[in-house]
Amino acid sequence: MIRPHVLVLASDVLFPHFFSAESQKKLTEVTDWKRSSDIEDSAILREQIANADVLMTTWHTPFLTAEMLGPQPRVKLIAHCGGEVKSRVAEPLFDYITITNAAEPMARGVAEMALALALTLVRRIPEYASEMREGVVRTNADVSSGETLFGRKIGLVGFGRIGRAFASLIAPLQVQLIVSDPYADPDMIAEYGGSLVELDDLVRSCSVIVLAAALTPETRNLFDKRRLSEIADGSYFINVARGGLVDTEALVAELRDGRLNAALDVTDPVEPLPIDHELRKLSNVILTPHIAAGGIEMRREIGAIAVEEVVRFAKDQPPLNRVTKEMLATMT
Repeated sequence: MIRPHVLVLASDVLFPHFFSAESQKKLTEVTDWKRSSDIEDSAILREQIANADVLMTTWHTPFLTAEMLGPQPRVKLIAHCGGEVKSRVAEPLFDYITITNAAEPMARGVAEMALALALTLVRRIPEYASEMREGVVRTNADVSSGETLFGRKIGLVGFGRIGRAFASLIAPLQVQLIVSDPYADPDMIAEYGGSLVELDDLVRSCSVIVLAAALTPETRNLFDKRRLSEIADGSYFINVARGGLVDTEALVAELRDGRLNAALDVTDPVEPLPIDHELRKLSNVILTPHIAAGGIEMRREIGAIAVEEVVRFAKDQPPLNRVTKEMLATMT
Protein backbone atom coordinates (compact mmCIF):
# COMPACT_ATOMS: atom_id res chain seq x y z
CA MET A 1 0.00 0.00 0.00
CA ILE A 2 1.40 3.39 -1.03
CA ARG A 3 1.12 5.98 1.71
CA PRO A 4 -0.70 9.02 0.31
CA HIS A 5 0.48 12.53 1.12
CA VAL A 6 -2.24 14.35 3.05
CA LEU A 7 -2.47 18.09 3.64
CA VAL A 8 -4.74 19.03 6.52
CA LEU A 9 -6.05 22.56 6.02
CA ALA A 10 -7.02 23.62 9.52
CA SER A 11 -6.40 26.76 11.53
CA ASP A 12 -4.64 26.66 14.88
CA VAL A 13 -8.03 27.14 16.54
CA LEU A 14 -10.00 24.46 14.69
CA PHE A 15 -7.36 21.73 14.34
CA PRO A 16 -7.66 20.41 17.94
CA HIS A 17 -11.45 20.68 17.72
CA PHE A 18 -11.70 18.27 14.79
CA PHE A 19 -8.62 16.09 15.15
CA SER A 20 -8.35 14.17 18.39
CA ALA A 21 -5.18 12.30 19.31
CA GLU A 22 -6.85 9.10 18.13
CA SER A 23 -7.73 10.61 14.74
CA GLN A 24 -4.20 11.89 14.31
CA LYS A 25 -2.87 8.43 15.14
CA LYS A 26 -5.10 6.85 12.49
CA LEU A 27 -3.82 9.31 9.89
CA THR A 28 -0.23 8.60 10.85
CA GLU A 29 -0.71 4.84 10.51
CA VAL A 30 -1.60 4.95 6.80
CA THR A 31 -0.55 8.37 5.45
CA ASP A 32 2.21 10.94 5.49
CA TRP A 33 0.39 14.06 6.62
CA LYS A 34 1.15 17.61 7.55
CA ARG A 35 -0.94 20.63 8.36
CA SER A 36 -1.29 24.10 6.95
CA SER A 37 -2.89 26.77 9.13
CA ASP A 38 -3.24 29.23 6.23
CA ILE A 39 -6.74 30.64 5.91
CA GLU A 40 -5.95 32.59 2.73
CA ASP A 41 -4.69 31.49 -0.69
CA SER A 42 -0.94 31.93 -1.13
CA ALA A 43 1.98 30.73 -3.24
CA ILE A 44 3.25 28.63 -0.33
CA LEU A 45 -0.16 27.00 0.12
CA ARG A 46 -0.36 26.21 -3.60
CA GLU A 47 3.04 24.57 -3.48
CA GLN A 48 1.89 22.39 -0.59
CA ILE A 49 -1.31 21.48 -2.43
CA ALA A 50 0.69 20.53 -5.53
CA ASN A 51 2.46 17.82 -3.48
CA ALA A 52 -0.69 16.39 -1.86
CA ASP A 53 -2.80 13.40 -2.82
CA VAL A 54 -5.50 14.30 -0.30
CA LEU A 55 -6.77 17.57 1.15
CA MET A 56 -8.68 17.68 4.43
CA THR A 57 -10.68 20.87 4.83
CA THR A 58 -12.40 22.64 7.72
CA TRP A 59 -14.46 25.80 8.20
CA HIS A 60 -11.42 28.11 8.03
CA THR A 61 -10.05 26.61 4.82
CA PRO A 62 -9.59 28.88 1.78
CA PHE A 63 -12.13 28.33 -1.00
CA LEU A 64 -10.55 25.76 -3.30
CA THR A 65 -10.47 26.41 -7.04
CA ALA A 66 -9.04 24.62 -10.07
CA GLU A 67 -6.42 27.34 -10.37
CA MET A 68 -5.19 26.66 -6.83
CA LEU A 69 -4.80 22.94 -7.57
CA GLY A 70 -2.83 23.59 -10.77
CA PRO A 71 -3.12 22.41 -14.39
CA GLN A 72 -2.29 18.77 -13.56
CA PRO A 73 -3.57 18.32 -10.01
CA ARG A 74 -2.21 15.52 -7.92
CA VAL A 75 -5.13 15.76 -5.47
CA LYS A 76 -7.56 12.86 -5.79
CA LEU A 77 -9.63 13.30 -2.63
CA ILE A 78 -10.95 16.28 -0.68
CA ALA A 79 -12.39 15.18 2.67
CA HIS A 80 -14.31 18.01 4.30
CA CYS A 81 -14.88 18.24 8.04
CA GLY A 82 -18.48 19.40 7.90
CA GLY A 83 -21.59 19.15 5.78
CA GLU A 84 -21.52 22.21 3.53
CA VAL A 85 -19.13 21.82 0.58
CA LYS A 86 -20.52 24.29 -1.98
CA SER A 87 -18.93 27.21 -0.15
CA ARG A 88 -15.64 25.32 0.24
CA VAL A 89 -14.94 23.81 -3.19
CA ALA A 90 -15.49 25.21 -6.69
CA GLU A 91 -18.05 23.21 -8.66
CA PRO A 92 -15.72 22.19 -11.56
CA LEU A 93 -13.55 20.22 -9.11
CA PHE A 94 -16.39 17.75 -8.58
CA ASP A 95 -15.84 16.53 -12.16
CA TYR A 96 -12.44 14.98 -11.45
CA ILE A 97 -11.88 14.86 -7.69
CA THR A 98 -13.69 12.73 -5.12
CA ILE A 99 -15.20 15.04 -2.52
CA THR A 100 -16.70 13.82 0.75
CA ASN A 101 -18.42 15.48 3.67
CA ALA A 102 -19.30 14.55 7.25
CA ALA A 103 -22.83 15.85 7.71
CA GLU A 104 -24.49 13.28 9.95
CA PRO A 105 -23.20 14.50 13.35
CA MET A 106 -24.16 18.06 12.44
CA ALA A 107 -27.65 16.97 11.42
CA ARG A 108 -28.23 15.33 14.79
CA GLY A 109 -27.01 18.40 16.66
CA VAL A 110 -29.14 20.79 14.62
CA ALA A 111 -32.22 18.57 15.04
CA GLU A 112 -31.63 18.44 18.79
CA MET A 113 -31.43 22.24 18.88
CA ALA A 114 -34.65 22.54 16.88
CA LEU A 115 -36.50 20.36 19.37
CA ALA A 116 -34.99 22.23 22.31
CA LEU A 117 -36.08 25.57 20.85
CA ALA A 118 -39.57 24.29 20.09
CA LEU A 119 -40.00 23.07 23.65
CA THR A 120 -38.53 26.28 25.07
CA LEU A 121 -41.01 28.40 23.14
CA VAL A 122 -44.11 26.31 23.65
CA ARG A 123 -43.42 25.72 27.34
CA ARG A 124 -42.71 29.48 27.80
CA ILE A 125 -39.50 28.74 29.67
CA PRO A 126 -37.85 32.17 29.17
CA GLU A 127 -41.00 33.93 30.40
CA TYR A 128 -41.29 31.80 33.51
CA ALA A 129 -37.57 32.08 34.25
CA SER A 130 -37.82 35.87 33.98
CA GLU A 131 -40.82 35.92 36.32
CA MET A 132 -38.92 33.91 38.92
CA ARG A 133 -36.00 36.34 38.82
CA GLU A 134 -38.41 39.27 39.18
CA GLY A 135 -40.16 37.77 42.19
CA VAL A 136 -43.47 36.90 40.52
CA VAL A 137 -45.46 34.37 42.55
CA ARG A 138 -47.69 31.84 40.80
CA THR A 139 -49.94 29.28 42.48
CA ASN A 140 -51.97 26.32 41.29
CA ALA A 141 -54.82 28.74 40.74
CA ASP A 142 -52.97 29.75 37.58
CA VAL A 143 -53.63 27.45 34.66
CA SER A 144 -51.96 27.40 31.28
CA SER A 145 -53.34 26.51 27.87
CA GLY A 146 -51.50 25.10 24.88
CA GLU A 147 -48.16 24.76 26.63
CA THR A 148 -47.37 21.34 25.20
CA LEU A 149 -46.18 19.79 21.97
CA PHE A 150 -48.31 16.68 22.48
CA GLY A 151 -51.04 16.52 19.87
CA ARG A 152 -49.89 19.61 17.98
CA LYS A 153 -49.44 19.84 14.25
CA ILE A 154 -45.72 20.38 13.73
CA GLY A 155 -44.68 21.68 10.33
CA LEU A 156 -41.26 20.56 9.13
CA VAL A 157 -39.85 22.34 6.07
CA GLY A 158 -37.14 20.14 4.56
CA PHE A 159 -36.65 16.41 4.97
CA GLY A 160 -32.95 15.93 4.44
CA ARG A 161 -30.61 14.71 7.16
CA ILE A 162 -31.70 17.38 9.63
CA GLY A 163 -35.38 16.88 8.92
CA ARG A 164 -35.17 13.11 9.34
CA ALA A 165 -33.20 13.47 12.57
CA PHE A 166 -35.79 15.91 13.90
CA ALA A 167 -38.63 13.56 12.95
CA SER A 168 -36.96 10.78 14.94
CA LEU A 169 -36.45 12.99 17.99
CA ILE A 170 -39.97 14.36 18.10
CA ALA A 171 -41.77 11.05 17.46
CA PRO A 172 -42.17 10.12 21.16
CA LEU A 173 -44.11 13.36 21.73
CA GLN A 174 -46.99 12.03 19.62
CA VAL A 175 -47.30 15.08 17.41
CA GLN A 176 -48.89 15.28 13.99
CA LEU A 177 -45.83 15.72 11.79
CA ILE A 178 -46.55 17.63 8.58
CA VAL A 179 -43.69 17.81 6.07
CA SER A 180 -43.07 19.93 3.00
CA ASP A 181 -40.17 19.06 0.71
CA PRO A 182 -40.50 18.85 -3.09
CA TYR A 183 -37.63 16.33 -3.28
CA ALA A 184 -38.71 14.00 -0.47
CA ASP A 185 -40.11 10.51 -0.91
CA PRO A 186 -43.66 10.35 0.55
CA ASP A 187 -43.11 6.74 1.60
CA MET A 188 -39.98 7.67 3.55
CA ILE A 189 -41.84 10.51 5.27
CA ALA A 190 -44.59 8.06 6.19
CA GLU A 191 -41.99 5.72 7.72
CA TYR A 192 -41.05 8.57 10.05
CA GLY A 193 -44.69 9.13 10.97
CA GLY A 194 -45.18 12.22 8.82
CA SER A 195 -47.46 13.38 6.02
CA LEU A 196 -46.27 15.22 2.90
CA VAL A 197 -48.14 18.39 1.92
CA GLU A 198 -47.62 21.54 -0.11
CA LEU A 199 -45.80 24.30 1.73
CA ASP A 200 -48.73 26.71 1.84
CA ASP A 201 -50.94 24.00 3.33
CA LEU A 202 -48.32 23.40 6.01
CA VAL A 203 -48.08 27.11 6.79
CA ARG A 204 -51.83 27.48 7.23
CA SER A 205 -52.34 24.36 9.33
CA CYS A 206 -49.38 24.12 11.75
CA SER A 207 -48.88 26.04 14.99
CA VAL A 208 -45.17 25.14 15.19
CA ILE A 209 -43.03 25.50 12.05
CA VAL A 210 -39.43 24.27 11.91
CA LEU A 211 -37.15 25.22 9.03
CA ALA A 212 -34.62 22.51 8.12
CA ALA A 213 -34.26 23.10 4.37
CA ALA A 214 -31.15 23.83 2.34
CA LEU A 215 -30.56 27.36 1.08
CA THR A 216 -30.57 27.40 -2.71
CA PRO A 217 -31.65 30.00 -5.27
CA GLU A 218 -35.02 28.23 -5.24
CA THR A 219 -35.47 28.47 -1.46
CA ARG A 220 -34.08 31.95 -0.76
CA ASN A 221 -36.79 34.03 0.94
CA LEU A 222 -39.03 30.97 0.91
CA PHE A 223 -40.81 32.60 3.83
CA ASP A 224 -41.56 36.02 2.39
CA LYS A 225 -44.08 38.61 3.56
CA ARG A 226 -47.05 36.76 2.05
CA ARG A 227 -46.17 33.37 3.45
CA LEU A 228 -45.32 34.71 6.90
CA SER A 229 -48.65 36.56 7.00
CA GLU A 230 -50.49 33.26 6.50
CA ILE A 231 -49.06 31.68 9.66
CA ALA A 232 -51.75 31.60 12.35
CA ASP A 233 -51.61 34.10 15.20
CA GLY A 234 -49.71 32.82 18.23
CA SER A 235 -47.70 30.27 16.26
CA TYR A 236 -44.06 29.37 16.84
CA PHE A 237 -41.47 29.81 14.08
CA ILE A 238 -38.09 28.10 14.40
CA ASN A 239 -35.17 28.42 11.99
CA VAL A 240 -32.11 26.22 12.51
CA ALA A 241 -31.26 25.95 8.81
CA ARG A 242 -30.16 29.13 7.02
CA GLY A 243 -31.18 32.73 7.60
CA GLY A 244 -31.65 33.30 3.88
CA LEU A 245 -34.74 31.09 3.87
CA VAL A 246 -36.60 33.98 5.49
CA ASP A 247 -37.25 37.60 4.52
CA THR A 248 -35.81 39.10 7.70
CA GLU A 249 -37.60 42.46 7.42
CA ALA A 250 -40.95 40.73 6.94
CA LEU A 251 -40.30 38.45 9.91
CA VAL A 252 -39.31 41.38 12.13
CA ALA A 253 -42.55 43.12 11.21
CA GLU A 254 -44.60 40.08 12.27
CA LEU A 255 -42.65 39.73 15.50
CA ARG A 256 -42.84 43.44 16.28
CA ASP A 257 -46.63 43.18 16.14
CA GLY A 258 -46.47 40.27 18.60
CA ARG A 259 -48.36 38.00 16.24
CA LEU A 260 -45.73 35.26 16.21
CA ASN A 261 -43.02 33.87 18.46
CA ALA A 262 -39.69 32.83 17.01
CA ALA A 263 -36.45 31.04 17.81
CA LEU A 264 -33.60 31.68 15.41
CA ASP A 265 -30.18 30.05 15.39
CA VAL A 266 -29.44 31.66 12.02
CA THR A 267 -30.05 35.11 10.56
CA ASP A 268 -29.65 36.92 7.27
CA PRO A 269 -27.96 38.75 5.62
CA VAL A 270 -25.11 38.81 8.13
CA GLU A 271 -23.90 36.75 11.05
CA PRO A 272 -23.23 37.56 13.76
CA LEU A 273 -26.37 39.66 14.05
CA PRO A 274 -25.46 43.36 14.51
CA ILE A 275 -25.51 44.40 18.16
CA ASP A 276 -28.18 47.03 17.58
CA HIS A 277 -30.47 44.83 15.45
CA GLU A 278 -34.12 44.94 16.45
CA LEU A 279 -34.32 41.16 16.74
CA ARG A 280 -32.06 41.36 19.79
CA LYS A 281 -34.60 43.58 21.56
CA LEU A 282 -37.85 41.69 20.97
CA SER A 283 -39.12 39.69 23.93
CA ASN A 284 -40.93 37.15 21.75
CA VAL A 285 -37.69 36.04 20.06
CA ILE A 286 -35.06 33.57 21.24
CA LEU A 287 -31.72 34.09 19.50
CA THR A 288 -28.73 31.77 19.49
CA PRO A 289 -25.46 32.48 17.61
CA HIS A 290 -25.48 29.73 14.95
CA ILE A 291 -24.30 27.13 17.44
CA ALA A 292 -26.73 24.27 16.83
CA ALA A 293 -23.94 21.99 15.63
CA GLY A 294 -20.97 23.68 17.25
CA GLY A 295 -20.21 21.41 20.20
CA ILE A 296 -16.78 19.82 20.60
CA GLU A 297 -18.33 16.34 20.70
CA MET A 298 -19.84 16.86 17.24
CA ARG A 299 -16.63 18.35 15.88
CA ARG A 300 -14.59 15.39 17.05
CA GLU A 301 -17.08 12.99 15.43
CA ILE A 302 -17.01 15.01 12.22
CA GLY A 303 -13.22 14.84 12.18
CA ALA A 304 -13.28 11.09 12.79
CA ILE A 305 -15.61 10.60 9.81
CA ALA A 306 -13.34 12.66 7.56
CA VAL A 307 -10.28 10.73 8.75
CA GLU A 308 -12.06 7.46 8.00
CA GLU A 309 -12.60 8.64 4.42
CA VAL A 310 -8.85 9.24 4.11
CA VAL A 311 -8.07 5.83 5.60
CA ARG A 312 -10.41 4.21 3.09
CA PHE A 313 -8.72 6.12 0.28
CA ALA A 314 -5.32 4.88 1.46
CA LYS A 315 -6.65 1.30 1.41
CA ASP A 316 -8.19 1.77 -2.05
CA GLN A 317 -11.72 1.44 -0.67
CA PRO A 318 -14.70 3.48 -1.94
CA PRO A 319 -15.82 6.56 0.02
CA LEU A 320 -18.80 6.40 2.35
CA ASN A 321 -19.97 10.01 2.11
CA ARG A 322 -19.25 11.18 -1.41
CA VAL A 323 -20.87 14.40 -2.62
CA THR A 324 -21.47 14.47 -6.36
CA LYS A 325 -21.99 17.43 -8.64
CA GLU A 326 -25.60 16.38 -9.17
CA MET A 327 -26.28 16.64 -5.43
CA LEU A 328 -25.23 20.27 -5.21
CA ALA A 329 -28.51 21.68 -6.57
CA THR A 330 -30.38 20.68 -3.41
CA MET A 331 -27.60 21.48 -0.93
CA THR A 332 -26.76 24.68 0.92
